[in-house]
Amino acid sequence: MDHSGHGMTMDLPPFTLGRGLEWSADPFFLVACLLGLGLYGWGVARLRRRGDAWPVGRTVSYVVGVLTVVLMMCTRLNDYGMVMFSVHMVQHMVISMLSPILILLGAPATLALRALPTAGRGRKGPREVLLMLLHSRYLRIVTHPAFTIPLFIASLYGLYFTPLFDFLMGSRTGHIAMMVHFLAVGVVFFWPIIGVDPGPHRPGYLMRMLELFAGMPFHAFFGIALMMASTPMVSTFLHPPASLGVDPLGDQTAAGGIAWAFSEIPSVLVLIALLFQWYRSDQRQARRSDRAADRDGDQELQAYNAYLASLNTQGR
Repeated sequence: MDHSGHGMTMDLPPFTLGRGLEWSADPFFLVACLLGLGLYGWGVARLRRRGDAWPVGRTVSYVVGVLTVVLMMCTRLNDYGMVMFSVHMVQHMVISMLSPILILLGAPATLALRALPTAGRGRKGPREVLLMLLHSRYLRIVTHPAFTIPLFIASLYGLYFTPLFDFLMGSRTGHIAMMVHFLAVGVVFFWPIIGVDPGPHRPGYLMRMLELFAGMPFHAFFGIALMMASTPMVSTFLHPPASLGVDPLGDQTAAGGIAWAFSEIPSVLVLIALLFQWYRSDQRQARRSDRAADRDGDQELQAYNAYLASLNTQGR
């Protein structure tokens, strides 16, 4: 039986990291990732030819982010993930939490806005359509924490603890749809928090930290629920191939441990990125204030000193 559509998962040997990292490409994700890398590279090259700079760090972050998707979906990890809950959970965690963070820090929408040509007057080209989407009511809704946090939580409890997961895992199309959903949920959840690209919902840095930590406890509880379960909770992984030598309950416990522990990794990464962005924002604000003071002779400070002097005079 072929669960994944591109690998004979019923004949898999016992899992090792070396076997898991063997090449076994899913055509959909391979084409999508190559297209994403190609378009990003085109944008950077177009800016360079124009004499404009693009931060190397953003390029590295984006490329590594896309390569993490390739690693999860175009190796035999994807085959093992069809029959082993623990390997599937690694895929879920990376694609929904690590890949989106790295891709967002690469600022692909900002690159597209800078690289795409402006359409003529009265016309709408790709750049104008992208601008409309970035400032649309739809995006304002799907990036709001009242939407993203429940969606983030529902992608765990509403998927794994209902028959929906078994239904999606029953076909290659369903499996692809589920993985795309994981990536999309991660993007809309982390975009308002650490995204560099422009967007309709961008709260202050303290509120962004609160948004980050609001969803993480539910993530940890989900992992603990899997670890504490006394029976297998997902039918898909109830009867793994005998060639794997895997105990379903033990594998589920490992999956819960992965879900519980992995939430700490992106939390730390996002917190570091947020603090760095906050510092950079304060630095830019300080430079703007200094330039304004140089232009107007620091009139704001002079007015404040005059105000203090007037208070001193009134107090005599």
